[in-house]
Amino acid sequence: MPSLKIEPSQSLAQKVAARLRQAIIEGEFPPGAVIAEEMLAQSFGVSRTPVREALNQLQLQGLVVIRPQVGSFVFSPDAEDIATLCEFRLILEPQAARLAYRNDRAGTLADLKAVMGEMENAVKAKDKVAYGHADTAFHDTFINHCSNRYVQEAYRLVAGRIAALRTNYSAPIDVQTPVLSRSTAHWSSSSSRVILKNLTA
Repeated sequence: MPSLKIEPSQSLAQKVAARLRQAIIEGEFPPGAVIAEEMLAQSFGVSRTPVREALNQLQLQGLVVIRPQVGSFVFSPDAEDIATLCEFRLILEPQAARLAYRNDRAGTLADLKAVMGEMENAVKAKDKVAYGHADTAFHDTFINHCSNRYVQEAYRLVAGRIAALRTNYSAPIDVQTPVLSRSTAHWSSSSSRVILKNLTA
């Protein structure tokens, strides 16, 4: 029987991976940024071993690219990557919404209403990161309530990349152009209400 021993650094590596994942999603490490192991180790106050393990975990999630003898970098999708991810979402998310409507209409509706408030508050505050979190929560609502673990597992494979793209490329908050923020707030609110209207019909 193979050894099932858990290495002492495993939980530490997971903590490092979770914090680094958050930093990438929130734009603290922008797409294409160099991720220096030594710098991370010093920042976290740990050795390079859990940092290396964390980077390997994030590479499996598609958030980090490790180039041997070169270094580690935040993923930087090109136009084709983004288009492919959008195709994936168009296949999966509408079906998840249908399943959520069928299997847990009340729970889905309650979560959507809560997230709508968060999105509108983020637009008013011109908070790009908060909007990204709320936008992700909005889409995750359908996945979380669809009651199909295969749909959920498939979505989790790319969830981190999708969340990072929202913050870095598509979060419609621009503190330099209030008009854009107002129009975005209207779009977010109105489109969300269309979904809620369908759920409550």
